[in-house]
Amino acid sequence: MRMFGKAGKAAAVAAIAALTLTGCGRSEPSTGGGTEGAGGFEKDASIGVSLPQKTSENWVLSEKLFNDGLSEAGFKGDVQFANGGVSEQQNQISTMVTKGAKVIIVGAIDGSQLGTQLKQAKDAGATIIAYDRLLLNTENVDYYVAYDNFKVGVLQGQALLEGMKAKKPSGPYNIELFAGSPDDANAKVFFDGAMSVLKPKIDDGTLKVVSGQNSFQQAVTQGWRDAEAQKRMETLLSGSYTSANVDGVLSPNDNLARAVLRAVKAAGKPLPVVTGQDSEVESVKSILAGEQYSTINKDTRKLVQHAITMVKDLQAGKTPEINDKDSYKNGVKTVPAYLLEPVIVTSANVKTAYTDDPKLGPITK
Repeated sequence: MRMFGKAGKAAAVAAIAALTLTGCGRSEPSTGGGTEGAGGFEKDASIGVSLPQKTSENWVLSEKLFNDGLSEAGFKGDVQFANGGVSEQQNQISTMVTKGAKVIIVGAIDGSQLGTQLKQAKDAGATIIAYDRLLLNTENVDYYVAYDNFKVGVLQGQALLEGMKAKKPSGPYNIELFAGSPDDANAKVFFDGAMSVLKPKIDDGTLKVVSGQNSFQQAVTQGWRDAEAQKRMETLLSGSYTSANVDGVLSPNDNLARAVLRAVKAAGKPLPVVTGQDSEVESVKSILAGEQYSTINKDTRKLVQHAITMVKDLQAGKTPEINDKDSYKNGVKTVPAYLLEPVIVTSANVKTAYTDDPKLGPITK
């Protein structure tokens, strides 16, 4: 989980400000704070990629991008989804080790339950890259590549405030809070980022969580399941909003945002400002239609591209580039990270945010 002191926050903000995403280009590899390169390996080596369940469009897209990108780079890609859960992911990683994978890229279902398999991989000489979600409570992880997920939460909190103010210039505002799956290391990072913006407004009375459910544990959505989020929103509406309306809902991703909106529509209530993340097609259409307020653009193409760039560096015996060596403490070690910049998308910029995206560009024209 990401842990910041005041100095750590300032350093991270400075790193983010310096980061450019033009084609996910890179400079010469960093020489400070990173794990040393693997000393090089054969160009056609096996590279394992273990991904979680297909819970969002971006995970599905990453499978194709990894397969195509690793093949184009000359590697033998072994890309697997763990749709059967944690035990399946554990078995997949063990099999990748047995097959001789030189690098294993892990998008964990539960980053705290892979310790045995990660040790097995390190003992076999593999380099471990945590992808999108941090691997927790293990020394056997070398790098982390992700979008700045704390900043994602900050952007969501800011969007919620701005959206409500645009609809109703003065508060107070009634809000409800949703979080992601508690076994996803990113879920609390998103929530903490958002609450760094929202909690001061809750404390001064600008915002009121009418249900009283304002902790991460009360807001979680197991497995990121939209049906669970819709049911919880229905319960909140019937229990806390019989004579009031909800002005805003913090939703950590697009799938849950659409579930919240379905519940509000079914209750016949005015639509609140609802945040999201992932730039899913249906949510981008919803923003264009004036329903969902915002999403976060985390271009999967750039994230996969940088992960493969790390593999290329390791194959060549170089130390992969990092831009944050201090912020990502996993409970055992601080993991050197490369962070990409998330972008907030609302109706104000939805028609320009995806101009080079083959999937979303045509939708927003």
